[in-house]
Amino acid sequence: MVPLIVLWLPLILTTSAEFVWRHHNNEELIQILEEVHEKCPNITRVYSLSEPSVRNVPLYVIEFSDNPGFHQAYKPEVKYIGNIHGNEVLGRELLLGLANYLCDQYLRDDRNIRALIHSTRIHLLPAMNPDGWQLSTDTGGQDYLIGRNNNHSVDLNRNFPDLDAITFEFERQGVNHNNHLLKDLARLAEPLEPETRAVMRWIMSVPFVLSAAMHGGDLVANYPYDASRSGAPVSEYSASPDDDTFKELALSYSFAHADMASVNRRGCHSTNPDGEAYNFGKQGGVTNGAAWYSLKGGMQDFNYLATNAFEITLELGCDKYPPERELAREWERNRAALLAYLWKAHIGVKGIVSDDSGFIQNAVISVVNITGHVPRPIRHDVTTGMYGDYYRLLTPGHYELTASHPGYFPVSRVITVPHFQNTATVLNFRLEPTTSWFDDLTNFGQYPHGVPSQDTRIFKRSLYKQVINTMLEKKESDKQ
Repeated sequence: MVPLIVLWLPLILTTSAEFVWRHHNNEELIQILEEVHEKCPNITRVYSLSEPSVRNVPLYVIEFSDNPGFHQAYKPEVKYIGNIHGNEVLGRELLLGLANYLCDQYLRDDRNIRALIHSTRIHLLPAMNPDGWQLSTDTGGQDYLIGRNNNHSVDLNRNFPDLDAITFEFERQGVNHNNHLLKDLARLAEPLEPETRAVMRWIMSVPFVLSAAMHGGDLVANYPYDASRSGAPVSEYSASPDDDTFKELALSYSFAHADMASVNRRGCHSTNPDGEAYNFGKQGGVTNGAAWYSLKGGMQDFNYLATNAFEITLELGCDKYPPERELAREWERNRAALLAYLWKAHIGVKGIVSDDSGFIQNAVISVVNITGHVPRPIRHDVTTGMYGDYYRLLTPGHYELTASHPGYFPVSRVITVPHFQNTATVLNFRLEPTTSWFDDLTNFGQYPHGVPSQDTRIFKRSLYKQVINTMLEKKESDKQ
């Protein structure tokens, strides 16, 4: 696991200042996070990612948990990332406000917030691109492009490894492999920026279940895939295997937002010949990424194809750099949606995979949707973490889940995911190693009265070669 840099923050005896809705600079950003930690030291931790920005600004994160700094089984991990594009600043301020709100409401014994923090590990990264923010701010914050990129003039949301190309090629070849694809990457299209590397290390080392990236320029919740299969630049719906779940995740934000899903609000930008701006509220305030426009190297699809995390992209408003007087209003418009989305980490199924000796890490959880008349495999597996724990986000319905791991017999169970979940349905698996089967076989077959002690090793080796390897090879060929 890649270590993260923990900041040991000194206690300050003076009372923390009241949070003020305004644009906070890069120095003030960490001060706000420190003040929140100071108010709520038992449920927060402030740390920075493994690498700073090009201009050496640390990428600060605040974590909320009833046991900060530690992953806990059955408690999903969620993240919000703001300010990926430096001139899109609303997400940055909303996450600072959210951190302050979670702490204050926890101290006020808000039952909903306390339940959320005690059941979820929440990470907030307010600014992935502090250098771009600085450039945008220094030039007035009104240009549509200045400050978008990092200090190397690279768009960070085009800088992640392009795993869409790999999964689309596997689809064309009929290969059933659609997850944890980073190991299948042969080369990078371009060098990774320090901010990209830091976030990649972060998401590869923390077992995130749910995520949202915050942008600006329109008002819509965007879900995978962002890249089109044909290469078409616009208007090609590019569904992932979890299309139903992603739509539910996106809709959970848009319908809890003040007017993201409103059919009556005005659209943001004119794209039609008649000059009328399109309102995504006409489609529930959500869109498939490639159906809007196609992009390669995005962070959203990378999360889904490289890890267990389901990420959507939140376009938070028409104005990329709203004036300070609008920030408090924007908080009220987004507050319920920000909280509703965090709770979506608790839909579907979760559990632990183990054997008689303990947890099984990197077990594979496969899913078949059996809700309708025809079973539909969801061809995107998740894997278990260090405590054998898994989290499988699913929409309401009936499913068959299978847990498997090399050296063990797979186990399948049928389960129903109900509507209106406050916590995921728990489904644990206990796997039996194939070696125990070998031991049982020594009392049967060619040695009805047991295998002579001197022949046991030879018998098992022969049986393994003749039977089990064939079975495992068949499993591998089925995956191809």
